[in-house]
Amino acid sequence: MNKDFYEVYTDGGSRGNPGNSAYAFVVRHLNEEVYSSAGYLGIATNNKAEYQGLLHGLKHVVSEQIQDVKFYSDSELMVKQIKGEYKVKDKDLFELFTQAKNLISKINKFEIIHVRREKNKQADLLVNKTLDEI
Repeated sequence: MNKDFYEVYTDGGSRGNPGNSAYAFVVRHLNEEVYSSAGYLGIATNNKAEYQGLLHGLKHVVSEQIQDVKFYSDSELMVKQIKGEYKVKDKDLFELFTQAKNLISKINKFEIIHVRREKNKQADLLVNKTLDEI
């Protein structure tokens, strides 16, 4: 494995859709967690929360000058939109999509992969912990 390769697991959730929402991301390097973050977003849809998890993760890796990264998300919609397999029809999501693409352009090697929720447990736990604390 390339020592410069990082993995970022992102998640977002909304209770009510729209409802109270939160995002989280977990950065791993060489199978060790090196950073994690979560935050409350206010009232938002699940899809917006998922994008916020991605955006916060992207902002972190760009600020840390991490250049080789794989992102993992259980949001099939978001992953397929970022990959260009689905069009972004919602204007609010399009704004978040555009921000994400701008950040991605600053990363040397970027890949995003859809995973089942079970493979995204840590980020999911952080989202739920944040929502439980409201």
